[in-house]
Amino acid sequence: MTDKPRILVVGAGAIGSFYGAILKRAGCEVGVVLRSDYDAVKEGGFRFTSPLGELSWQPDRVYRADEKPDRFPDYVLLCVKVLPGVDRAALVRPWMGEHTGLVLIENGLDIERDLAEAFPEHPLVSCLAFIAVSRTGPGEIHHQAYGQLVMGNFPAGFDGHCRRLSSLFREGGIDVNDSEAVVGERWRKCVWNAPFNPLSVLCNGADTLSILDAPGGEDLVRTMMEEVMAVAAADGYPLPDDLVEKNLVGTRKMGAYKNSMALDYLNDRPIELDAILGNVVAIAQRLGVPVPHLTTVLTALRIRYQ
Repeated sequence: MTDKPRILVVGAGAIGSFYGAILKRAGCEVGVVLRSDYDAVKEGGFRFTSPLGELSWQPDRVYRADEKPDRFPDYVLLCVKVLPGVDRAALVRPWMGEHTGLVLIENGLDIERDLAEAFPEHPLVSCLAFIAVSRTGPGEIHHQAYGQLVMGNFPAGFDGHCRRLSSLFREGGIDVNDSEAVVGERWRKCVWNAPFNPLSVLCNGADTLSILDAPGGEDLVRTMMEEVMAVAAADGYPLPDDLVEKNLVGTRKMGAYKNSMALDYLNDRPIELDAILGNVVAIAQRLGVPVPHLTTVLTALRIRYQ
């Protein structure tokens, strides 16, 4: 008998299957809900290559999206992309029991609010993932580097659910930074994401070094980062003055990295444009903060994808 919680991962792609593997390694019962790869995962589980060692695992339960749970989990991990037309509340509602907590491991800014409104009586834990991981085939995952999570309650705080989950993730082998102000941490990550992800699409899937090394590229990235910083400060989340330069130095140390939006673009998948950039511009407009470079990039991509 174990006192470890039952976990259900909704959206068990590269990100969801990785963090499911970590919780499985920590001794949790972990199930998955799949829209694709059902047969491959049902038969052979998830097969990983990873610098963390053996992460391959067989879920305790494998559900199709239209099935119903035989019992409700303690926590639902929602790991789908935040895309227009995707009703994330509807995706998780069939799997939410009376006492089920909801854990988001997703990219973007201002992505929790609709779920908090849909499930006001349920704990809502918001996580930011710092990881390089990709799906290479049905049920096949390549984990390249990192895996750290930043975790906190939405909109603020760090309660017993967070402490329980962060302990399990650490037990499974990854670092977790506890945060009392997770929205501020989303702003911090947005300083990097808002320039590099959209620019990679405008530049036909370019890697980070190609963007920085192009004539005027680093100056453009710096200016876009500074605009994000200004909006964050106006929203009540001032960030360190040296964050832009630290991001630029750290990005160069990573080498030629293709971010998630670049990979989605190159593989003809929808991109998380609103979650990563559109919401920043919308908040800027609401607060009266001028962001001409962010607005121009957003408009160009909306023209491209209309």
